This record gives sequence, structure tokens and C-alpha cells, in this order.
Amino acid sequence: MDPKKPDQDRGSDGDNGFCGQILTVFSLILVVLSLPFSLYWCIAIVQEYERAVIYRLGRLMSGEAKGPGLFFILPCIDEYSKVDLRVVSFDVPPQEVLTRDSVTVAVDAVVYYRVSNATSTVNNVANASKSTKLLAASILRNTLGTKTMSEILSEREQISQLMQGALDEATDPWGIKVERVEVKDVRLPVQLQRAMAAEAEASREARAKVIAAEGEQKASRALKDAADIMVDSPGALQLRYLQTLSTISAEKNSTIIFPLPMDLLKGFIK
Repeated sequence: MDPKKPDQDRGSDGDNGFCGQILTVFSLILVVLSLPFSLYWCIAIVQEYERAVIYRLGRLMSGEAKGPGLFFILPCIDEYSKVDLRVVSFDVPPQEVLTRDSVTVAVDAVVYYRVSNATSTVNNVANASKSTKLLAASILRNTLGTKTMSEILSEREQISQLMQGALDEATDPWGIKVERVEVKDVRLPVQLQRAMAAEAEASREARAKVIAAEGEQKASRALKDAADIMVDSPGALQLRYLQTLSTISAEKNSTIIFPLPMDLLKGFIK
């Protein structure tokens, strides 16, 4: 016998004894005598996304939950409960959690679940939705209490999977299937936010200085290579000199006084 569905397996139409059989026969006779008016109370309809769990004289009827479509019940002795099988979501309120490195954070989440076994949902728990919400909040606190602040900020996907597995296992006897758990927001104390912002700014400044130093180093090497080339080629130095004069003259319409290149005076010096 499956321990998850004890009432479903034990329930049967003949478990109510002799009195139950008499009441069942009497109800059938009453339905037949009051036709067709009795059909209004005997026929029930459940939608495609619903299932009906039927009780006869307080005992669960054998078989799976009824639906979708039409099914018959006997007035006065049968009762049924409709169960919605669609995915339902709810928000886990923000939970104040003390992390493993002694930092207090407020974390909230959202849970998506559905009913996988209508009979277990009706029989094994009084309020499946409320119980799932309370259990989700407890599992959120327990899971985050084993993580450090940096792990909570960087490993949200892993934390969501851990929560989903723990919550799904705990709600399985209730006929609940947890489809997805998402950590929505992590709120840090204001002082910690300021400290992290200052640390990030200092890190950015350090990287900027390193990048600037590397740029200066590369520029110095390029300038040294250019100087070596010009020393080996006096013509290149002269062309660079003329190019600089051309650039200066193109910027502003003004008179520029510059010394003559020494190469032009070598003949007179000799």
C-alpha cells in the first residue's frame, strides 16, 4: 500500500456497512422516482483543469478523482470537492535572514506550484495553499542561513534550485508539485551598501590607474622605436619636421617664426 495515498486505497463503496447500503439503495430509489427533476442534483460538471474528489457517507470513494466532464452523484449521501490543477504562484514575504558571515539581509521569493494529486491534496492537508506558503518561508530562511552574503548575491540560480528541491520533497505527501522557485530581491543594510559602493569605486580607480600606466608604457615604447628609426634615417626626421610645420600652419592663420634646419646650414659651415 502506498503510504502517500492511504485513504484513497482503503476507500470503497462497500465500506459503509449494512446501513450504508440501505441509504444508497434508498437514494437510488428517490432519484428514480423524482426523475427528471433529480438530475439537477445528480449531475455535476468539472472543467478540463479541475478534478472532483467524491465522498460517500463520509468515506472516500474508490478510484481516481473524477473529471473532466460530467459525473453522477447521489443526493444526500454524496459530497465532492473541486480541486484546481492549474499552476498557482504566490510571493514569499521578505524574510530577515542572518547569513553565515553574520550579515542581516532581507530576501523575498516567488513560488510556482500545482496540484498533482487531487485526492492527497484534499485528504492529507487542511489548507494546501496556506501550508505551502508557510513552508516556503521557512525553507527560504533555512537555505539562506547556510550561505554567505556574496554567495546569496552571486548564486541565486543555485539557491532557487535548492529551495525548489526541498519544497517539492516536503509537499509531495500533500499532492503538490513545485514547478519553480525564484529569488526576487536581496536587500542589504544601508551601511553595507555604502561600504560596498566605496569598495567598488576604489577598485575601479585602481584599475583605471593600472590601465593608464600600461598606456603610458606602450606610448613610451612606441616613441622610443620612432626615435630610433629617425636617428637611423635623417631624411625621415626632416620629413617629420616639415609635417609638423604644415600642421601648425593649418591650424591658425598667423605668422610662425621657426629656426632653419641645421642640414641647410652645413654647406655654409664647411
